[in-house]
Amino acid sequence: MPTQTSGHFTFANWEERAVSSDDVSPKLAHACVTNTFSGGIEAADTTCEYTIAYATEKTGTFTGMEMLTGRLDGRDGAFVVEQRGSFDADGTVRCTFEVVPGTGTADLIGLRGTGSFTARHGEPSVSYTFHYDLG
Repeated sequence: MPTQTSGHFTFANWEERAVSSDDVSPKLAHACVTNTFSGGIEAADTTCEYTIAYATEKTGTFTGMEMLTGRLDGRDGAFVVEQRGSFDADGTVRCTFEVVPGTGTADLIGLRGTGSFTARHGEPSVSYTFHYDLG
Protein backbone atom coordinates (compact mmCIF):
# COMPACT_ATOMS: atom_id res chain seq x y z
CA MET A 1 0.00 0.00 0.00
CA PRO A 2 1.57 3.32 -1.03
CA THR A 3 2.21 6.06 1.52
CA GLN A 4 1.12 9.61 0.70
CA THR A 5 3.10 12.62 1.82
CA SER A 6 2.98 16.29 0.89
CA GLY A 7 4.67 19.61 1.41
CA HIS A 8 5.96 22.65 -0.46
CA PHE A 9 8.96 23.65 -2.51
CA THR A 10 10.42 27.00 -3.46
CA PHE A 11 12.59 28.02 -6.40
CA ALA A 12 15.97 29.13 -5.13
CA ASN A 13 17.45 29.73 -8.60
CA TRP A 14 16.35 29.53 -12.27
CA GLU A 15 18.88 29.91 -15.09
CA GLU A 16 17.44 29.47 -18.58
CA ARG A 17 19.13 29.68 -21.97
CA ALA A 18 17.83 29.23 -25.50
CA VAL A 19 18.92 26.11 -27.35
CA SER A 20 17.26 27.12 -30.64
CA SER A 21 16.78 30.53 -32.21
CA ASP A 22 14.73 32.98 -30.12
CA ASP A 23 13.32 34.42 -33.35
CA VAL A 24 11.11 31.44 -34.28
CA SER A 25 8.40 29.31 -32.68
CA PRO A 26 8.49 26.63 -31.59
CA LYS A 27 11.76 26.99 -29.70
CA LEU A 28 13.80 24.90 -27.31
CA ALA A 29 15.42 26.02 -24.08
CA HIS A 30 17.38 24.50 -21.23
CA ALA A 31 16.95 25.50 -17.59
CA CYS A 32 19.10 24.69 -14.58
CA VAL A 33 17.00 25.06 -11.45
CA THR A 34 17.66 24.83 -7.72
CA ASN A 35 14.73 24.08 -5.40
CA THR A 36 14.23 23.64 -1.66
CA PHE A 37 11.64 21.09 -0.46
CA SER A 38 9.92 21.01 2.92
CA GLY A 39 7.26 18.76 4.42
CA GLY A 40 7.37 15.03 3.65
CA ILE A 41 10.37 15.59 1.40
CA GLU A 42 13.09 17.66 3.05
CA ALA A 43 15.78 18.56 0.53
CA ALA A 44 17.67 21.84 0.22
CA ASP A 45 19.50 23.02 -2.91
CA THR A 46 18.29 20.27 -5.23
CA THR A 47 19.73 19.94 -8.72
CA CYS A 48 17.16 20.04 -11.52
CA GLU A 49 17.74 20.15 -15.29
CA TYR A 50 14.83 20.93 -17.65
CA THR A 51 14.45 20.81 -21.41
CA ILE A 52 11.61 23.14 -22.41
CA ALA A 53 9.68 23.22 -25.70
CA TYR A 54 7.92 26.57 -26.17
CA ALA A 55 4.97 26.28 -28.57
CA THR A 56 4.36 30.02 -28.13
CA GLU A 57 6.02 32.60 -25.91
CA LYS A 58 3.79 31.57 -22.97
CA THR A 59 2.80 27.92 -23.65
CA GLY A 60 4.69 24.68 -23.90
CA THR A 61 5.91 21.48 -22.32
CA PHE A 62 8.96 20.38 -20.37
CA THR A 63 10.81 17.32 -19.14
CA GLY A 64 13.37 17.25 -16.40
CA MET A 65 15.45 15.26 -13.97
CA GLU A 66 15.85 16.34 -10.36
CA MET A 67 18.20 14.95 -7.70
CA LEU A 68 16.77 15.20 -4.17
CA THR A 69 19.15 14.61 -1.27
CA GLY A 70 17.84 14.81 2.28
CA ARG A 71 14.95 13.05 4.01
CA LEU A 72 11.67 11.44 3.04
CA ASP A 73 9.30 11.15 6.02
CA GLY A 74 12.29 10.86 8.36
CA ARG A 75 14.36 8.48 6.19
CA ASP A 76 17.76 9.74 4.99
CA GLY A 77 18.94 9.29 1.42
CA ALA A 78 18.79 10.56 -2.11
CA PHE A 79 16.74 9.79 -5.21
CA VAL A 80 16.09 11.13 -8.70
CA VAL A 81 12.69 12.02 -10.14
CA GLU A 82 11.79 12.39 -13.81
CA GLN A 83 9.35 15.24 -14.43
CA ARG A 84 6.91 15.90 -17.29
CA GLY A 85 4.72 18.93 -17.47
CA SER A 86 3.09 21.76 -19.36
CA PHE A 87 2.45 25.46 -18.94
CA ASP A 88 -0.48 27.53 -20.20
CA ALA A 89 -0.86 31.14 -21.29
CA ASP A 90 -2.65 31.93 -18.00
CA GLY A 91 0.53 31.06 -16.05
CA THR A 92 -0.53 27.63 -14.78
CA VAL A 93 2.16 24.93 -14.64
CA ARG A 94 1.10 21.29 -14.25
CA CYS A 95 3.68 18.59 -13.58
CA THR A 96 3.81 14.90 -12.74
CA PHE A 97 6.96 13.18 -11.55
CA GLU A 98 8.15 9.63 -10.98
CA VAL A 99 11.09 8.17 -9.09
CA VAL A 100 13.71 6.86 -11.51
CA PRO A 101 14.03 3.14 -10.65
CA GLY A 102 17.19 2.18 -8.79
CA THR A 103 18.17 5.72 -7.73
CA GLY A 104 17.23 5.49 -4.05
CA THR A 105 20.19 5.47 -1.65
CA ALA A 106 20.74 4.77 2.09
CA ASP A 107 17.32 4.45 3.82
CA LEU A 108 15.58 4.99 0.46
CA ILE A 109 16.92 1.96 -1.44
CA GLY A 110 14.05 0.39 -3.37
CA LEU A 111 12.01 3.62 -3.41
CA ARG A 112 9.21 3.77 -5.98
CA GLY A 113 6.72 6.58 -6.31
CA THR A 114 4.84 9.22 -8.26
CA GLY A 115 3.80 12.75 -7.47
CA SER A 116 2.44 15.97 -8.88
CA PHE A 117 2.16 19.69 -8.43
CA THR A 118 0.26 22.61 -9.95
CA ALA A 119 1.83 26.05 -9.78
CA ARG A 120 0.92 29.57 -10.84
CA HIS A 121 3.60 31.76 -12.38
CA GLY A 122 5.07 34.01 -9.70
CA GLU A 123 4.03 31.90 -6.70
CA PRO A 124 6.93 31.77 -4.22
CA SER A 125 5.87 28.39 -2.76
CA VAL A 126 4.31 25.42 -4.56
CA SER A 127 2.53 22.50 -2.87
CA TYR A 128 3.22 18.92 -4.00
CA THR A 129 1.84 15.46 -3.26
CA PHE A 130 3.91 12.28 -3.43
CA HIS A 131 2.73 8.63 -3.26
CA TYR A 132 5.51 6.13 -2.59
CA ASP A 133 6.53 2.78 -1.23
CA LEU A 134 9.84 1.21 -0.33
CA GLY A 135 10.35 -2.21 -1.92
